[in-house]
Amino acid sequence: MVARAYTVAFEGVEARLVEVQCAVTAGLPAFSIVGLPDKAVSEARDRVRAALTAMSIALPSKRITVNLSPADLPKEGSHFDLPIALALLAALDVVPRDEVERTVALGEMSLDGSLVPVLGALPAAMAAAEADRALLCPRACGAEAAWVGATQVLAAGSLGEVVRHFAGQSPLAPAEAGEVMAPTAGRDLRDVKGQERAKRALEIAAAGRHHMLMVGAPGSGKSMLAARMPGILPPLTPAEALETSMIHSLSGLLEEGGISRVRPFREPHHTASMAAIVGGGRGAKPGEISMAHNGVLFMDEFPEFPRAVLETLRQPIETGEVVVSRANAHMRYPCRFLLVAAANPCRCGHMADAARACARVPQCGEDYLGRISGPLMDRFDLRVEVPPVAYTDLDLPESGDSSAEVAARVAAARAVQATRFAGAGAARVNADAEGRLLEEIATPDAEGRALLARVAERFGLSARGYHRVLRVARTIADLDGSEAVRKPHVAEAVSFRLAVGG
Repeated sequence: MVARAYTVAFEGVEARLVEVQCAVTAGLPAFSIVGLPDKAVSEARDRVRAALTAMSIALPSKRITVNLSPADLPKEGSHFDLPIALALLAALDVVPRDEVERTVALGEMSLDGSLVPVLGALPAAMAAAEADRALLCPRACGAEAAWVGATQVLAAGSLGEVVRHFAGQSPLAPAEAGEVMAPTAGRDLRDVKGQERAKRALEIAAAGRHHMLMVGAPGSGKSMLAARMPGILPPLTPAEALETSMIHSLSGLLEEGGISRVRPFREPHHTASMAAIVGGGRGAKPGEISMAHNGVLFMDEFPEFPRAVLETLRQPIETGEVVVSRANAHMRYPCRFLLVAAANPCRCGHMADAARACARVPQCGEDYLGRISGPLMDRFDLRVEVPPVAYTDLDLPESGDSSAEVAARVAAARAVQATRFAGAGAARVNADAEGRLLEEIATPDAEGRALLARVAERFGLSARGYHRVLRVARTIADLDGSEAVRKPHVAEAVSFRLAVGG
C-alpha cells in the first residue's frame, strides 16, 4: 500500500503542490527516488536514512521507492527531505497516514534528525492554505510562514518532534507570525545641499512611481539623492508587503521571519551579470529587478552596465513582470519597481568644466551617454541635470523640506491615486495608467493641450513619450492638489522630459 505526503515545488514565486508517494515492497534492498529529482533531492535518501538511524528506526530489508508526482515537474532543493521522511514513516506505520496526508511539509534534515531552515516557507504556506492543509516546517521558518494566517503552521526543531506530534505524545504549538520590522532612521533630504530641482524630481518620481535619470559630474550628489528615496516613499500596504516578502523568501532575504513595511532599495554594481539583474542562473532564481518589486532599483554608473543588461530592462519596465526562460525552466516574476539611474556626463565626468575636460569634448559625452539606447532613454519620465556643488556651499545651513515633509506630500498624492484606481485592475499609480484610462484622468486643459502639441511637434516626441508626459503632469497635479491637469503642470513635466537627451 502506498503512503502519501505532500510538499511543494517552486515555479517562480508560485509554489505547486507535489505528492510524495512511498511504497515499501518485497525485493532486493534499495532506496530510490524518482520523479525528476535534482542532485539535492536524490541525496535526500542518505540524509533520511541517517536521521532514522539516529532515532533508532531501522529500515526494512525491502525495496523502498519514493515517487514525486507530477513526475514531469522538476524538483529542486533540499526541502524535500522532511516530506520524504514522513512518507516513508507513514509507509512503515510509524505515523498515521491520514494525519500526514493532511499536511504540507518542507524542511532539510541533518544527519541527526534536526531540521534546517529552507527558502520559500512563505509561498509554501500560501499553497498549503489553497489546498486546505496545515504546513509543517523547520522552527526557524515558522515565524515567516505564519504571516499567511489562512492556515495552521506547525514548526518543529527535529524529526523526533514531528513523530511525537503525529503520535499524539507532544503536539506542536502553532507558530506565531514574526514581528513587523521597524524602519531604521532614514537619511534626510536636508543633508543634500542645493540640488532643489533634483529634489523636486525625486518627489514627483516617488509620488507617481516614475522612472528617473540623473546626469551630473562626479560628487554632485546623485547617489546621495537616490539613497534618500526610500525615506520619502509611503510604507508598503499589507498586500504589497506580502507580494514583496514572497520574493524575498525565495531569495533568503527575510531575517528571523520578520516582514518589513519599508519599500526595498536595491543598488546592484555595474559589473552585475544579466542573470543577477533580470533573474536566471541555477533554478532561474529572481534577479535584482524582482527583489526591488514595489520598491526602488538604483543603478549607479548606468552607462557602465553591459549593453545587453540595459536592453533587457526595456520590457520589464513596461510590463511590470519578467519571464526568465531557460532550457529546463520557465519562470515568471513580478517586477514593478521605480528605476533611478545615475550617470556622469562623459567618461571623465568633467564635460561642463572647460579647465578639466578632456580633448574629446563634446564628442566624448555623446559617445558615453550614447550607450543608453534611444528606446531605453524614452522610458525615463524624469531626466535631471545635477550640477556640481561648490565647496563653499557645503557650509551653508540646511535648506528645503525635510524627508518627512516631502513624504507627507507623497503619501497624500498616493492616497489620491489609490482612490482613483480602485477597481481599475492592475493600475495602482499614475505610471500604470494607459489607454482610455490615461485619457480620462490626465487630459490637460486647452492651454495645456496646446503647449503639449507644440512640444511634441518641435521635439518629435514618440507616442510613448507623449503619454509619459501626461502621466507626469497628472502626478504633478496630484501633488498640487488639483483635480484638473493645467498648463503649469504640463510645462513642468515637459521640462523634466527634455532636460537630458530630449
